[in-house]
Amino acid sequence: MVFQSSSPDIRIVDRSILRYIVPIVLISAAALGWWWSLRMSGEMRADGMTGMSMSTQSAMSAAGFLVAWLAMMIAMMLPAMTPVVKLYALASEQRRVAPLPFFVGGYLAVWLLLGVPAYFAWRGLNMPMADGADWVARLAGGTFVAAGIWQFTPLKDLCLRNCRSPMSFFLRYGGHIKRPFGAIRMGITHGLFCVGCCWAMFAVLVAVGTMNIGWMLILTALIVTEKLFRYGERVATLAGVAFLILGVILLVSPNTISVIS
Repeated sequence: MVFQSSSPDIRIVDRSILRYIVPIVLISAAALGWWWSLRMSGEMRADGMTGMSMSTQSAMSAAGFLVAWLAMMIAMMLPAMTPVVKLYALASEQRRVAPLPFFVGGYLAVWLLLGVPAYFAWRGLNMPMADGADWVARLAGGTFVAAGIWQFTPLKDLCLRNCRSPMSFFLRYGGHIKRPFGAIRMGITHGLFCVGCCWAMFAVLVAVGTMNIGWMLILTALIVTEKLFRYGERVATLAGVAFLILGVILLVSPNTISVIS
């Protein structure tokens, strides 16, 4: 079995070290992501209002957006990954699997790829949102409603169960991870489950203004709670109700967008 060790003493030492090292590393990386997100927030909201040519502006904003998006994923998702990363790191210390960066790299690659459609959505909404267009507020309302409905779907529940049960995930998808490609593939698989859990929340984030620090904090708290805490499934259900209520309010009264964004 992947997680057994030939030496009980080594296993105990590894568990003791990893118990502290892995959370510290993940929290440090998340803190760096939050720092970068705060730095980029004002710049991204001002994008499209400079005197650069459209082609130069688009190229620079695409690169800048993807960097900011990856920083945002690190800030928001890594804390919720702590159990599965600790489990993988333990197996890696025992040389049972490929090094940890391959697994984490596959995971982050999924979220970076998701940043491509998020970029085009942001580009399309940035100026109309700044102008206060009613249709943008109604689009945000529809996004909240969709996010609320998603919280109650069987697919959301399936993805959340895999994220909440690291050992079950490893036993089911942890084959052939002694080689880097297998570890990357496993990281991608875990990333896809996380996307299944959280894509609608990030759609909400784009709809109310990407790099909106307030909503980043709210959604990060929700993601961490529903994945790591005992009553996470109930919190996910309550979040679905809240999303539906906010969506209906925005559809009925678009001006409310100024209060929540």
